[in-house]
Amino acid sequence: MVQGTSSNVGKSIITAGICRMLANKGYKVAPFKAQNMALNSGVTFDGLEMGRAQILQAEACKILPDVRMNPILLKPTGDGKSQIIRLGKPYKTVSYKDYYQIYEENLKIVKEAFYSLSKEFDIIVLEGAGSPAEINLQKFDIVNMKMAEIARAKVYIVGDIDRGGVFAAFKGTYDLIQPHYKKFVKGFIINKFRGDLSLLKPGIDGFKDFCDIPIIGVIPYFEHNLEDEDSQNLFTKKNKKSGEILLNIGIIRLPYMSNFTDFQCLENIEKINVEYFTKPENSESYDLIIIPGSKNTISDMDYLLKTGFYEQIKKLYGKKWIMGICGGFQMLGKKIIDSLNVENKGEIEGFGFIDMITEMKEEKVLKIGEYLPANDFLNKSICGYEIHHGNTIINDRDVIDMLENESLLVFNKEKRIIGTYLHGIFENSNFLQFIFNLFNKQIEINKTYKVIKEETLDKLANLIEKNLLGDIIND
Repeated sequence: MVQGTSSNVGKSIITAGICRMLANKGYKVAPFKAQNMALNSGVTFDGLEMGRAQILQAEACKILPDVRMNPILLKPTGDGKSQIIRLGKPYKTVSYKDYYQIYEENLKIVKEAFYSLSKEFDIIVLEGAGSPAEINLQKFDIVNMKMAEIARAKVYIVGDIDRGGVFAAFKGTYDLIQPHYKKFVKGFIINKFRGDLSLLKPGIDGFKDFCDIPIIGVIPYFEHNLEDEDSQNLFTKKNKKSGEILLNIGIIRLPYMSNFTDFQCLENIEKINVEYFTKPENSESYDLIIIPGSKNTISDMDYLLKTGFYEQIKKLYGKKWIMGICGGFQMLGKKIIDSLNVENKGEIEGFGFIDMITEMKEEKVLKIGEYLPANDFLNKSICGYEIHHGNTIINDRDVIDMLENESLLVFNKEKRIIGTYLHGIFENSNFLQFIFNLFNKQIEINKTYKVIKEETLDKLANLIEKNLLGDIIND
């Protein structure tokens, strides 16, 4: 089991690397995270919803994603509330305080999912969340040490040396773990190390004087191109500074932005610059402006109105290409209505770029598939998935469907508008080529994102195996 000294130390990526390392050695391995809080989710082939991090980890294991790998997913909706996804299906939206009142229910679901999964695999690689040292939450924590006890797992705690204080973080984390759980901790892993390892060795040796648990590995800083689980990483993403840039893409960083993993594949393409921006005046500098998905579309539309984005984007309508995805697609219409309080009760005016109205429904649309082209915009089918409560009705003769499925991917060349409900759309090279053609740009895609992910996972697996100071299977 991989746990961490805090959020954003690299638990998900380390877990994925260990999964691939074990899979490459011939083990039948699966990932497991009892409870995930994230706005990045995907759809399984049987039409169920789970966290993107566990989907990536399943890919690392060379198996299909299964909701048992992430039995509980919490999707924050604002005002201290989250939508609970249980075994791939929406359960209800509750406050964090009320969530802990159903602790026993959730624990039962988590146990059953883990026991069922463990019968089918040689090894389960578990991931924790945040830190096991959150003393205010330990009583209700089902994702860290309680889960380690259930699984009888060997726990390795990851710390990020790049942010400083890693030895203190290890010591403090271990000291604050409840005494009856300490026996599960087998080692610490230093992540994101830069520099000469010999300069770190005195610290590793000296740490033995303060803690009986050894540091069993030092993972070098690795600039990966895998999907991020945590939106905190968006603040530290580096923009391309050198070389020829042919296409500048700006993504509005909404407060409740969801599925920003949609854009990872764009960041891997040479000659494309991708930026997440928060200042309306920066809109002028991009060739393509994207309004991404949202877990609280009305609140995020209100944010655009209050911060000046609405007025600025309105000015650019018909002059710049503007694309909306899922919640961002809904914002391109005239109105968004949530009379059932699915996300945020009420209604709000949209941009009005498309004559359409979206109404939130209790039933969530969860679909994954391959979609056939229409009206000769695309030369072959495209793949993607839908995750939304909104039911959108379009009454606009000026927009054209690009797919046989109506209102799933629409286009207005004159007004320079693209709208879609499909996540993962940029992973389709033919859709990317369509985008490049709009700007009359010759941009080569040397490798698909799927190939890049596979190569990166193998590099990560080798890096982890090379830099662990012990055998994590047999220690």
